[in-house]
Amino acid sequence: MTKDLAEVAKKKGIKYFLISYTDLFGSQRAKLVPASAIAGMQRNGAGFAGFATWLDMSPADPDLFARPDPESLIQLPWKPEVGWLAADLWMNDAPVEASPRNALKAQIARAADIGLQMKTGVECEFFLIAPDGDRIADTADTQVKPCYDQQALMRRYDVITEICDSMLDLGWKPYQNDHEDANGQFEMNWEFDDALLTADRHAFFKFMAKSIAEKHGLRATFMPKPFVHLTGNGCHMHVSMWKGDENAFVGNSGELSHLGLNFIGGVIHSADAIAAITNPTVNSYKRINAPRTLSGATWAPNSVTWTGNNRTHMIRVPESDRFEFRLADGAVNPYLLPAVTLAAGLDGIESSRSPGQRLDINMYTDGHSIKDAKKLPLNMLDALRALEESTVLKGALGALVPAYLKLKHGEWNDYARHLTQWERDTTLDC
Repeated sequence: MTKDLAEVAKKKGIKYFLISYTDLFGSQRAKLVPASAIAGMQRNGAGFAGFATWLDMSPADPDLFARPDPESLIQLPWKPEVGWLAADLWMNDAPVEASPRNALKAQIARAADIGLQMKTGVECEFFLIAPDGDRIADTADTQVKPCYDQQALMRRYDVITEICDSMLDLGWKPYQNDHEDANGQFEMNWEFDDALLTADRHAFFKFMAKSIAEKHGLRATFMPKPFVHLTGNGCHMHVSMWKGDENAFVGNSGELSHLGLNFIGGVIHSADAIAAITNPTVNSYKRINAPRTLSGATWAPNSVTWTGNNRTHMIRVPESDRFEFRLADGAVNPYLLPAVTLAAGLDGIESSRSPGQRLDINMYTDGHSIKDAKKLPLNMLDALRALEESTVLKGALGALVPAYLKLKHGEWNDYARHLTQWERDTTLDC
């Protein structure tokens, strides 16, 4: 039975609801609705002008309605009088195909048709920086190898534990928090679950981390590469496919099953096109194609390879029950990350795609010895062109791909028109 949000509001003391959706660029949009009006919003959705956000719509289009999913309700731990709701987008009484949460639900339905369920866990990396964005906030965080730095972690105890306590209260089962490889960078982990549930939590986590950081006079950024000399923000995703209570990735010999290898084969087949979505900004390609950072490694892939428990490849198989997809960065859309991965993986299963040779070398030092490894795109334009050529992703994601390409080409063109100081420094005296 669907939750009656008006009744839930009375029981939980919720005064307002944020009816929230994530647009194609990953921006979260919302309306703040008093509890007295939530019954109508639950029936019909909250109205938006789609063109005003990053969706491929025009001012002439009819109203866009965000219909809240009652099962997604999260009461804000830092402001419990407000309830957050993930919403699905509708227009003209039909779901909007070119919207992220609907796209993920469509791929989940495709998997369900063949008896499979995707489960995911994400590793969200972020920096805590000064409010003006110019520098990391902790001036004492200066180690060359700051990963797991106990002192730096504890100097941010109040922020990190408030976020973690919130996840504990929400029942997400967080299990560790650490200082990451860059100065000022942190990662927080919670238990994996159904792909849609994880995506909703991923979207909320970004909102929560930013909000709690602001409470403490700081700014949280998930920007892929905010500082050129430091490791960038990744968003690694652990993936498994299930048939009921059984993990379909577990093979008989302690290795990944044929289904798991075919899934990886599909991801590898479409990796350059996937990058347009998992690495969605101009800045993204300063992370995956970066020179060695201050700490000694970028921790990001630049080629399309897979391995065992080795963090220098795009796909890592740490155990026989899952794989870790290391391509995506902090700017990735929480819904499009699993959607595009599942679309590619299902193609791999349906087409029995081989992942190719497993490589157990250090790709950072010996990658040059692998002559036939496909390279990841060097920039956003190359990635967009790969997506344009991908029959697999265009076939699976339908109207979302041309809408995404149209908006992202506009973003690239805007970037290309921008004159940088580097150009002036290197060209004025040409």
